Amino acid sequence: MRQNRLPILPFLLLSILALIFGLWAGLLRLGWVLPVLRSNLPTSHGALMISGFLGTLITLERVAALRQRWMLAAPLLTGLGSALGLALPGSALGPTLITMGSLVAVAILIVIVRRETQLFTVVMAVGALSWLAGNLLWLTGAALNRLVWWWAAFLILTIAGERLELSRVLRPKRWHYTLFTGAALLFITGVALYSWQPRSGAWLTGVGMLVLSAWLLRFDIAAFNLRHPNPLTRYIALCLFLGYLWLGVSGVLLLAFGVQAAGFLYDAILHTLFLGFVFSMIFGHAPIIFPALTGIQIHYRPLLFLPLALLHGSLALRVAADLSGWHTGRMWGGLLNEIALVLFMALIARQVILSRRQKPLTEQSANKAK
Repeated sequence: MRQNRLPILPFLLLSILALIFGLWAGLLRLGWVLPVLRSNLPTSHGALMISGFLGTLITLERVAALRQRWMLAAPLLTGLGSALGLALPGSALGPTLITMGSLVAVAILIVIVRRETQLFTVVMAVGALSWLAGNLLWLTGAALNRLVWWWAAFLILTIAGERLELSRVLRPKRWHYTLFTGAALLFITGVALYSWQPRSGAWLTGVGMLVLSAWLLRFDIAAFNLRHPNPLTRYIALCLFLGYLWLGVSGVLLLAFGVQAAGFLYDAILHTLFLGFVFSMIFGHAPIIFPALTGIQIHYRPLLFLPLALLHGSLALRVAADLSGWHTGRMWGGLLNEIALVLFMALIARQVILSRRQKPLTEQSANKAK
């Protein structure tokens, strides 16, 4: 089955819709005075960003790679679930559809593990199970500060598993794999324990994040590509390297401040992870993933460094404001975070438009040559 026969674009648009509303909700939570639009929008920020945007995007990437139509149920359910969750405040329909989508995502990972039973596929499968577990807790009405670590495990283990797969070109030694396995086990054990023994769970989770960060900084191929002659490869490596640093910072903050239910420290712990680590990964992987999804090549442009610098600079401002209790600084740091994300999306969109314009010209030139 050819990739271009799969209806990728509608699902991509659903994920972008969730991102837009998720960013708007984030500004409302920061304290910016904006139209609320929907009564449940401010409280939907985490679900929209993690399940609506990232969950849909990650499952869509799996579909593009495996090319089996039944797998489209995952991004369809999560995308529609996010939209209906906003359209029907107070209804369980949206969260239920998202949970069903994450169940399909688990089924997709089972297929992957059966095809290739390796450490990296198992780690990604545990990540998918973590997403499902978090969504099931969400349906039962569990506190967001407890279930959010299951959602975090979905993203951390998915990314770590993918990076472990790519690191095989460096031929890691057995003890490298042992260290990675130990870190992943510490982390997921902490996440599982967090719901019942928050203090112990937070400690184990933080240690696991810190060791995973150190492993990625030392053994991932990104560290070797920082001086690569190809500028796009260097850009991707820098995005990944900075993301690994923020993963470690989030682990350190979790170890230092422990269980947080809300407030400045909670904001710092979560956004060093979700913005600093996860979105830095998106900035780095977009030139690879986007062509796989759409067939449109993303070329290196020095302008890509602008949103990257803005993201990390504004996140540093936000974390400093969180640690000092400076509300205005946190508001502006958060606003600049979102501007960085929108700027990055705009640069990617610009490349897509230019590529579409150039394609007919190229085809005309080829026809004339014939």
